[in-house]
Amino acid sequence: MPRMLNRLTAMKVVKAKRPGLLADGGGLYLRIAPGGSKQFIFRYAVNGRLRDMGIGPTHTVDLAMAREKALEARRLRLEGIDPIAHKHARVAALQAADAKAMTFRQCAEGFIRDNEMEWKGGRHRQQWTTTLAKYVYPEIGELPVAAINTPLVLKVVKPLWGDKTVTAARVRGRIEAVLGWATVHHYRSGDNPARSQGLLEHALPAQAKIAKTEHHAALPYTEVAPFMAKLQQDTSAAAKCLQFIALTAARLVEATWATWDEVDFGARTWTVSAARMKAGKEHRVPLSDAAMAILEAMRAIRMSNFVFPGRNGRPVGMRTVQDLVKVGGEITVHGLRSSFRDWAAEHTSFPREVAEMALAHAIPSAVEAAYRRGDLFEKRRKLMDAWAAYCAKVETDAGKVVALARARTPS
Repeated sequence: MPRMLNRLTAMKVVKAKRPGLLADGGGLYLRIAPGGSKQFIFRYAVNGRLRDMGIGPTHTVDLAMAREKALEARRLRLEGIDPIAHKHARVAALQAADAKAMTFRQCAEGFIRDNEMEWKGGRHRQQWTTTLAKYVYPEIGELPVAAINTPLVLKVVKPLWGDKTVTAARVRGRIEAVLGWATVHHYRSGDNPARSQGLLEHALPAQAKIAKTEHHAALPYTEVAPFMAKLQQDTSAAAKCLQFIALTAARLVEATWATWDEVDFGARTWTVSAARMKAGKEHRVPLSDAAMAILEAMRAIRMSNFVFPGRNGRPVGMRTVQDLVKVGGEITVHGLRSSFRDWAAEHTSFPREVAEMALAHAIPSAVEAAYRRGDLFEKRRKLMDAWAAYCAKVETDAGKVVALARARTPS
């Protein structure tokens, strides 16, 4: 009686050279390619169609192992199971298990990589990284993202909700975003446990009821000129940046990340791209003589493409600039914008919309926005020239108004 199984021997497998198939029996074959490579396959039929399932190359799978795998495949066929489909399902299950092992920190890093190109400058990435590292990672950073549930989210957010409500809301939103990213990438499934509406709102008091409204501490506009006089004694990039902020009514991040290609010395303008503006709209800033003097001083010592450079070619640190303001009291850089706005309203006859446009505030009314298509640039130039002149004067004890000297070029 002919031998139906185990026709091959280990020696035959080694010595076989001719391209083609050598049967071992029971659907197991040794396949020899024209180039000489060898592998074991399991051949079977499904609905009259032949299928070949790879078992492995001979340099990795020996004859005994190949026969075991062929036996497993024949048993599956007896149960009506397609061995190839079964193999794919097993691989998918292993991949799913690996995916579920992704930690919250890994998913957060993936979210940041995928979204940082849309963010306004490097500060947004830094804020995300700092917030997560400080408040989130210590509690849930190394946990599998699939295991994050509502109690774990509350463990992070709840301690902040009373004293640091704004920070807590920001942290909750960032956790929600990361978990949403993880769901889209199939690292977790189900509802988002950091979702506020219809979920966490039942576990946390309403933010509006416990959060105190905090306005940026502003310097009275009558004290701006003496403050600017003190700043002129400091030739650091941070001090020059702060003077420039005061003279242009710009936001801190807009000024610290200013680049030389945004400045047009001939037209005396500084144009901030839409990507760097809070309202997402390009903003042209008219530059007064005092603002131009600051830029000329910085251009004389230009060290990078940033107008106000810090260390290693990066922009000057926002905290460094903010600390200069705090030297004169508990005021903020953003508060200087309020100083300018108060001065424009109480000390000048310029229309409200001119001052609002100078601050790059969004137009609150859709109707007003439809009719106001220009940027009131020439009127804003007159306003900023008047503001610069006001910032350069100090009243003495005798009531005499004296002009301040132009800032010295930093050495």
